[in-house]
Amino acid sequence: MSGYDEGRVSYSDHAQFPRGGDLDGAANLTRHTALRKFKEFIRGFLGSDGGFPYRESLVHNPDHLTIAMEDLDGFDAELSDKIRNLPADYLPMFETAAAEVLASLRSKVAGETGEMEEPVTGDVQIFLSSKEGSVSMRSVGAEHMSKLVKIAGITIAASRVKAKATYVTLMCKNCKSVKTVPCRPGLGGAIVPRSCDHVPQPGEEPCPLDPWIVAPDKSKYVDLQTLKLQENPEDVPTGELPRNMLLSVDRHLVQTIVPGTRLTVMGIYSVFQASAAQKGAVGVKQPYIRVVGMEQTRETNSTGPSTFTADEESEFKEFAQRPDAYAKLCSLIAPSIYGHADVKKALACLLFGGSKKRLPDGVRLRGDIHVLLLGDPSTAKSQFLKFVEKTAPVAVYTSGKGSSAAGLTASVIRDNSSREFYLEGGAMVLADGGVVCIDEFDKMRSEDRVAIHEAMEQQTISIAKAGITTVLNSRTSVLAAANPPSGRYDDLKTAEDNIDLQTTILSRFDLIFIVKDIRMYDQDKRIATHIIKVHATGAAGSKKDDVGEGENWLKRFIEYCRVSCQPRLSEKAAEMLQNKYVEIRQKMRQQAHETGKSSVIPITVRQLEAIIRLSESLAKMRLTTVATEEHVEEAFRLFNVSTMDAARSGINEHMNLTPEIANEIKQAETQIKRRMGIGSHISERRLINDLTRMGMSESIVRRALLIMHQRDEVEYKRERHVIVRKA
Repeated sequence: MSGYDEGRVSYSDHAQFPRGGDLDGAANLTRHTALRKFKEFIRGFLGSDGGFPYRESLVHNPDHLTIAMEDLDGFDAELSDKIRNLPADYLPMFETAAAEVLASLRSKVAGETGEMEEPVTGDVQIFLSSKEGSVSMRSVGAEHMSKLVKIAGITIAASRVKAKATYVTLMCKNCKSVKTVPCRPGLGGAIVPRSCDHVPQPGEEPCPLDPWIVAPDKSKYVDLQTLKLQENPEDVPTGELPRNMLLSVDRHLVQTIVPGTRLTVMGIYSVFQASAAQKGAVGVKQPYIRVVGMEQTRETNSTGPSTFTADEESEFKEFAQRPDAYAKLCSLIAPSIYGHADVKKALACLLFGGSKKRLPDGVRLRGDIHVLLLGDPSTAKSQFLKFVEKTAPVAVYTSGKGSSAAGLTASVIRDNSSREFYLEGGAMVLADGGVVCIDEFDKMRSEDRVAIHEAMEQQTISIAKAGITTVLNSRTSVLAAANPPSGRYDDLKTAEDNIDLQTTILSRFDLIFIVKDIRMYDQDKRIATHIIKVHATGAAGSKKDDVGEGENWLKRFIEYCRVSCQPRLSEKAAEMLQNKYVEIRQKMRQQAHETGKSSVIPITVRQLEAIIRLSESLAKMRLTTVATEEHVEEAFRLFNVSTMDAARSGINEHMNLTPEIANEIKQAETQIKRRMGIGSHISERRLINDLTRMGMSESIVRRALLIMHQRDEVEYKRERHVIVRKA
């Protein structure tokens, strides 16, 4: 019995429970009238197409019915006003009316004896939906108590499903008489009477105070689940922490929501007593929302464009048919940043994404494109990330140093009141169906970086902690920005040493861009002019195009393309892709044969899939269902200027060295081997100083060390300060 009815709701008992004769005639009449009006509404409301939508819906789905508040407003404004202001009293009445209408709509069925009997109908759950705007979570206060409110946010946690009693059966310890007590809905408990109403017979012992014990097996139950809703990131004021709201869902709404889903919720703003620890403050209650209607916003798996007007659709289609649509879209991406045309094209591909595929054996192939920007400081990498965060329909921005593995994937938290564990989704889960922007990617601890491996390729996050074993979806694109280990990009080093990230994570990025700060007089002058113009006018230096209805238009267009178009490769394009892939692999093999070592970033099947995804996203921008050779050509060009260029950067190929330099490098290698025995270690600085005193150039010694490192003859330790000679 202890803790059975914890969390007492402060409002009175509800109108659906009979209270004996204490209701006066007028109130009784009002209740009766309301019930009759509800029945009339369900039975007789005419839809825009002339049918009876609610009556038909009830026949097809006998256990629940979704009512649009606008229809109720049009049918009877007073009734809809009552539902808004006294939902706890009138909703149960609405559900009773729906159950009665359903019983009258059902035809009689033959019973066991062969006679025609009335069909048995269960309870009908009413869901409310409304087109009105949602209220901010911060503005919901005491004036909304026990009224209908509509709020939007992201679910960050979902509890286990519990059984909630609707009617509790009590039995007296003394006289064994049975009494049924109704339970208040939501997180409310039952009010148990203090005394038994049994009249003792002469000589019989009277029932003591508090004689009731609960008979759990005779009570009636419904499923109940609590969710935690957090404000949408875009609604949180700068510098504030996002607010949370507790939601309670029951019956058919249970287990329909996973953490990370964006919701718009209609519910009754109620209160409950928080915990036994706060018994001193009787008047202070904890607010929560009892959900009576819920819709998922921006579903990633929705099949058609549901939220676009016909005008918007025709405008988008018209724009996609323009011959310069691709160039126009790229000019709309980060217009305040000068140059970097290929990076902008890659970001356009990332925002539109490729096509997701599900194979017959259940394997999912990702359609999301991952991009890594690596390079010098002050090359607008973070600005690109911020722009993508604003433009993508769903986006989360995080910095590498401030992100832990649990913060990126999911953390297990213990609930204070129930002491049970529950999951809270991190950045990769909250951005499901969107983009995660990770700045300072190189500053992340390597064990935290490993956590996103699975999310990037398999698009899921597996959790096995504290008795919770589950898989969360994280169908996100990753846009990461990083600096080389030395701060600036060093052309004397190989791509491997400049990038300093593990090959496992590098192969997951579809495009890797090396962004260098090249000092050229003409270019510097143009960049300076552009920046001064931006600062002077407070707007982008390049004039807005005739399309440019700004970021909002671009956001809507991206959303429309992602939802309505899933292109596939044409046969000719597939053949061309196959030939190009085989050709590049052959070149790589030949190069490896000539140099005696393989390339730093080899082209593998993952890179082939990357080119397919890029071709599909280029086709998606034009709203075509087939990716042609033209799209494959552009995808290959982007791949060549990014990943292939990154693989060739630095001095990873020493075929192009002059014979003199090659000879000097060979001499330096001989001296290094003389200086270091196998298994010995020495400081890199000390070794370079010793060899430069012998008259060798420092750059030659560094090149020799890098070449030996590539051949696996030496190994770097302690953040590349110490060199160890290997066998």
